[in-house]
Amino acid sequence: MILVTGGAGFIGANFVLDWLRGSDEAVLNVDKLTYAGNLRTLESLQSDPRHIFARVDICDAAALDTLFSTHRPRAVVHFAAESHVDRSIHGPADFVQTNVVGTFVLLEAARRYWASLDDSARAAFRFLHVSTDEVFGSLSPADPQFCETTPYAPNSPYSATKAGSDHLVRAYFHTYGLPTLTTNCSNNYGPYQFPEKLIPLMIAHALAGKALPVYGDGRNVRDWLYVSDHCSAIREVLARGEPGQTYNIGGWNEKANIEVVQTICDLLDAARPKAQGSYRDQIAFVKDRPGHDRRYAIDARKLERELGWKPAETFETGLAKTVRWYLENQPWVDEVASGEYRKWVETNYTKRV
Repeated sequence: MILVTGGAGFIGANFVLDWLRGSDEAVLNVDKLTYAGNLRTLESLQSDPRHIFARVDICDAAALDTLFSTHRPRAVVHFAAESHVDRSIHGPADFVQTNVVGTFVLLEAARRYWASLDDSARAAFRFLHVSTDEVFGSLSPADPQFCETTPYAPNSPYSATKAGSDHLVRAYFHTYGLPTLTTNCSNNYGPYQFPEKLIPLMIAHALAGKALPVYGDGRNVRDWLYVSDHCSAIREVLARGEPGQTYNIGGWNEKANIEVVQTICDLLDAARPKAQGSYRDQIAFVKDRPGHDRRYAIDARKLERELGWKPAETFETGLAKTVRWYLENQPWVDEVASGEYRKWVETNYTKRV
């Protein structure tokens, strides 16, 4: 059995579904079920005995100790995090609590459990921490891509708390010998992503006839990684990564935000055309967010060189699959777009137009 934290969120749920499609090994899925956690994503696993769900906050040390001693996982894959930059600007305290304190509590629980194992189980145990490229800060257009040795320079409360969690994981390997692995990924997209993030937000707003809010001049660049590619990379790192090492996971797809939004509009024009005009007509440039990093880009050559991993999807194929999924799964989108979500969108976007 493996223990997955945050397994009802976007990337975590995709990982759990992907894992159980390809393996008979059980998953203990630990999630607090905040606004971004959605058990409906995992409906297909409802009667699957390989999927054990526990609604537990990773800041609850006693509950974690019970889960470790009861289920005795061979590995931890740690996705649980507050992850939206805009929300971290409006309310950083939740990010410090979950991303820093929560990771610390989880590491302590894992260390206590690991220390209780026999020699062979201790040697085989792994703690894989899923992080972000945002810990490295911002690149100019001419800068080389982020590599595993790029100095940390986080610029938002979100990225600062993820950097803090990365440092804790590194320290637990070097101080205590806990066999940790860290992955730093680029921007994920794909099915089941909560519609506060750029791609599902644009799809939802386009279909609803609303403005498509693009920050600043729209030229901020991100490296885009289809979520199933991210899941396959994590499986490789968990299986064959060297303890104490970090691995960058990227899609080799640098795109300006405005280019992403325009491509979404073009895909929707083809799949669900409007009565008049193009979805591009709904694009609205809005006031930029504070401290908006200009460019992220991942150099994933270490992962390819050492573990043989490369992404299977291009941005074009992945985005086409994503748009099609949202068009075919509107009930899922309607359910997660609750009153709280609509209030958040109004707070963060409407007043910027």
